[in-house]
Amino acid sequence: MAQAWRCSGLRWSADGPELAWDGGRRSALTWGKRVAFGVAEGGVRTCLGARGHACPVRAIVPGRSTGARCEECARLDRAHSVAADTIADDPRPYHVYLAWFGPGMTKVGITALERGSARLLEQGAICFSWLGVGPLMAARRTEELLRAALRVPDRLPYAAKRAVRSALPASAAERAAEVADLHTRAVALPAWPESLDREPCQPVDHAGVFGLADLPAAVGEVTELVAGGVVSGRLVAAAGPDLHVETGGGVVVVDTRLMRGWELIPAVGDELSLPLRAFREDVSVQDGLF
Repeated sequence: MAQAWRCSGLRWSADGPELAWDGGRRSALTWGKRVAFGVAEGGVRTCLGARGHACPVRAIVPGRSTGARCEECARLDRAHSVAADTIADDPRPYHVYLAWFGPGMTKVGITALERGSARLLEQGAICFSWLGVGPLMAARRTEELLRAALRVPDRLPYAAKRAVRSALPASAAERAAEVADLHTRAVALPAWPESLDREPCQPVDHAGVFGLADLPAAVGEVTELVAGGVVSGRLVAAAGPDLHVETGGGVVVVDTRLMRGWELIPAVGDELSLPLRAFREDVSVQDGLF
């Protein structure tokens, strides 16, 4: 029987996307590379644990959970999460950013200064610009200010981001236009927190990093992995946690968060035998933190 590897998700390094596996192994991903894996018959998905510690009961978690954690481990993981707004005394400086994912889809967010642009790659931001830098609570107030004064959301649905990636404006200038406009309006707001330093608008474009040039439209997205299921094909793009894989039936999007917690084995061919959902145009904003 083929050796199985337990997936811990997609990571973005200076060299591009990599699949991470328990034990520290990494698999670099490049455009055109074959992505081929399956779940063994009888396989189960187990909890990832929390904050570097294994789940004490190795709980089984649902296939459609992007968190891949049991209720208790999810609670522990979020107990020290800046994204969940559970920390107020973090002394590190934070960046406030504007991120663009497609026409009419620009959001505001924050990330620790020391993380650089990693957060934007992880979210699949096509274009972004820093807006300001300062203490955590000032960054939080700026988020709230933009939501209230300019109606800029801090969350966008992943499904909406995926659905437009193959039909984005061709030029970087067009992709940066909404970010530049919002940046100008944001830094002019009179209620800007005094402890947050404004930063100039310097859009950074990730279309090339993600491999989105001439990206074929996807036929749908994998909704979960299942025992005995397989996906095998050619990698044509990757953005945020998503892999765009060209299979025999067309391009499908695989959210690598759904792979976490499964023990995966090699596969062959260009097949897809996992549940698939077609893209919808009436996508509404989700309750997630992304």
